[in-house]
Amino acid sequence: MFSLTVAAVVFGVIFLAELPDKTALAGLMLGTRYRASYVFVGVAAAFLVHVALAIVAGSVLTLLPHRVVQGVVGVLFLVGAAVLLFKKDDDEEDVATPADQSFWKVAGAGFMMILVAEFGDLTQIMTANLAARYDDPVSVGVGAVLGLWAVAGLGILGGRTLMKHVPLRLITKIAAGVMALLAAFSLYEALAG
Repeated sequence: MFSLTVAAVVFGVIFLAELPDKTALAGLMLGTRYRASYVFVGVAAAFLVHVALAIVAGSVLTLLPHRVVQGVVGVLFLVGAAVLLFKKDDDEEDVATPADQSFWKVAGAGFMMILVAEFGDLTQIMTANLAARYDDPVSVGVGAVLGLWAVAGLGILGGRTLMKHVPLRLITKIAAGVMALLAAFSLYEALAG
């Protein structure tokens, strides 16, 4: 059964975690050179693949005892919060861009860029954790995909403007704080359960 609450929580967590990531910058670079809709189609398709893989990994975790899953999820959220707080910011991304404006070349470049750059990324690991935590793959998948698509759309259409108004450090700290709270809650459930 689909849970709007779970989807909304997942959307918020994934959106905040992905916003300071390289995806927005890479999308911005491609979006300034090529038709935005072509870029978005390729990026969106790559994120669908990433979320599907994360949901499968999270669903496998649900086969373990609940306390073990909550403990693992809590520790991974703590690691994710630490990664967000202590990672160095990338100023520029090298993006291989297609030589022409055809739909397939532009969408393909966006797809391959995200597929390679985001594989095993923090948000993919978080999506797997959230799938294990909530044991609701559809709601988690919808929330994660929409969160990733929202960041990609912002990056492609107006990343530079957003970053002028919202400091990247603030976004990163908010995302790390949310992950730390999720870690604390998961660890509490693992110990109290």
